[in-house]
Amino acid sequence: MLPATPLPHRRAGGVSWPVVSLGLWQNFGATTPFADQRTLVLHAVERGVVHLDLANNYGPPPFAAEESVGRLLARDLRGHREELLITTKAGYRAWPGPYGEHGSAKYLRASLDESLRRLGVDCVDVFYSHRFDPATPLEETLRALDRAVRSGKARHTGISSYSADRTVEALAVARSLGLRLAVHQPAYSMLNRWVEQPGADGRSLLDVAGDAAMAVVAFSPLAQGMLSTRYLHGVPADSRAARGGPLRPEWLTDEALDHVRALDAIARAGGRTLPQLALAWVLRDPRVTSVLVGARTTAQLDENLAAVALPPLTDDELAEIEPHAVDAGINLWGVRSSDR
Repeated sequence: MLPATPLPHRRAGGVSWPVVSLGLWQNFGATTPFADQRTLVLHAVERGVVHLDLANNYGPPPFAAEESVGRLLARDLRGHREELLITTKAGYRAWPGPYGEHGSAKYLRASLDESLRRLGVDCVDVFYSHRFDPATPLEETLRALDRAVRSGKARHTGISSYSADRTVEALAVARSLGLRLAVHQPAYSMLNRWVEQPGADGRSLLDVAGDAAMAVVAFSPLAQGMLSTRYLHGVPADSRAARGGPLRPEWLTDEALDHVRALDAIARAGGRTLPQLALAWVLRDPRVTSVLVGARTTAQLDENLAAVALPPLTDDELAEIEPHAVDAGINLWGVRSSDR
């Protein structure tokens, strides 16, 4: 099952990560036929995308994506578990009631047990706190992650969408527990550059992660599809924006789309597609270990993977991109999680 030509890897946080990873946030729930999910995952693995990124709320319904991967591990991928990097998270709503989301030890432990059951595995490679919970002491949340490692249910731990300041706090608490936070998973794209903004000590989230030798696995590098070519001439009826998904139609302003069209022109001039430009731009920073793509089809995935084989962006291209790599107001996760 190992690919004939593996993707390049970057090592950080004690883990070797393929530079492109597959996120199963969307297109892996009850509304997508399992046959389509199977085709995409197996194609990804064959192409060297050996990191499958999950969370308890990925579906819908919750745990559906993990259940699909569990079916694949039991059948098509049987005997290949240790060739894969399987990661999951807990933090958003997974079941009703006060113990079905956020950062309490009760919720994190129960969620991890349920994730392992759905996946049909004894442990995951990384277990994340999916978001900061202001109502739960950070020490409680991180103790739950520490217990996951000590119990053998997770090999590594990480955090997602914590701000630079919250990450500094989390690292300090983790050190006091003897816990290593291996990875941070933030949103990052040309239209969402919040990870570059300085925190209270003057360091950005990328700086903090780099100083701590944490991996950075960037999700939403295509800005929820804004950096595809789907919206260059309006909102297609079958698009995420039209269907009421995470990409909101109000983000597709004339100003934002003018920037997207300019970026598309820069991409084409350099022999790239717009998605390939977007991925190359995020990976330009050596502190970014991997980009998570959420492809719907094998053709989309192949287009994304082709970005890795193209030459790095030149200084002239980066200078051209800079005026158009502007915030588009799409950082859903910062305000929900840990901005202060």
